[in-house]
Amino acid sequence: MSFSAKVKREVCRISNISKEEARAILSGIMKVSGSLSIASQRRINFKVTTENAAIARLIFKLLKEHFDIHTRLLVRRSNSLKKNNVYIVMITEEMGVRNLLREFSILDENEYFTLHYGIPKYITSNDLYKKAYIRGAFLGGGSISNPEKAYHLEFVTHNKEYADELSELVNSFNLNSKVIKRKNSYIVYLKEGQQIVDVLNIIGAHNSLLHIENVRIMKEMRNKVNRLVNCETANLNKTVNAAVRQIRSIKLIEKEIGLKRLPQNLREIAELRLKYPEISLKELGQMLEPPVGKSGINHRFRKIEKIANELRRDN
Repeated sequence: MSFSAKVKREVCRISNISKEEARAILSGIMKVSGSLSIASQRRINFKVTTENAAIARLIFKLLKEHFDIHTRLLVRRSNSLKKNNVYIVMITEEMGVRNLLREFSILDENEYFTLHYGIPKYITSNDLYKKAYIRGAFLGGGSISNPEKAYHLEFVTHNKEYADELSELVNSFNLNSKVIKRKNSYIVYLKEGQQIVDVLNIIGAHNSLLHIENVRIMKEMRNKVNRLVNCETANLNKTVNAAVRQIRSIKLIEKEIGLKRLPQNLREIAELRLKYPEISLKELGQMLEPPVGKSGINHRFRKIEKIANELRRDN
C-alpha cells in the first residue's frame, strides 16, 4: 500500500464527526471527484468514483448518518494495468440528490445541470469547516509522495477557478501552496517538508505526520553525518598533501646540504616529520619540548619549504 493510501485510510478512521463537518468533508470530496449525469426525463444522478474502499465507506456512512441518504455502492474492475477495484458511490434523483447538491453548494440554483465551481462561503468563515473541507478535498483528489523519496503533496482538480480558491483556502493556514497546470488538470501543490506536516495536521493524519517527522529527522542526521565525513575527509586530504610536500622539501635539503646545516628548531621539526609522516601539525608540536602550537609549527615548515625552493632554483 502506498504512503498516500495509508494517509487516506488514517483520515477515514476519524470518528465523532459533526453534521457540519460531514457537510464540509462531503462537499470537498464530491467537488473534486464527483460527476453529474442526466438520466431520462431530466432526472439527475451524481456519483463519486474512488479506488480507495475506505473513502467509499466514509461517504456512504456520512450520507446515511447525517443526511439520511442510503446510496448505492457499486464495485467495478479498473481498466488500468493494476486492475484495482473501483468503488462508485451513486446518489440518484429518488434519493434526494438534487437537494443534497444544493445544500453542498455543488449545483447552481438556477442551472439544474451545471456544477458550481467554487468553495462555499460558509466554509471560509470557520477554521473547523475549512479543515474538514481540506480533508475532503485531499480524500477526493489528493496524493502525497513517500517521504523517504521526496516531499510532495498535491490536490488534483479540473477547474482553474476552483484550484485557485482551494490554494487560497490551504494558504489561510500560513502555508504557501501553488497552482500549476498539468495536461488537462490544475494542481495545488506543496513541496516543503514542514508545510506538508502542517497539512497532515490540518486533515487529522497525526500518525502519518509523526512518520514524516521521523523521516525528516533521519534525513537531517544522515546529511549532518555526510557533511562531517566530507569535512573530515577534506581535512585529512589537506593534512596528507601538506605532509607529502613537507617531506619532499626535507629530503631535498637532506640530499643537497644535509639537515645539520639547518637551525636547530628547523632541524628538530624536520627530523620529527620524517619519523612521523602521518601525524598532524598539532601532534608534531606536542612532541617538542617545550610544546609548540600549530601556527608555530606551520611557520617552521614554511621556512623549510622556502629553503627547499631556493635549492631548486639553484639547480
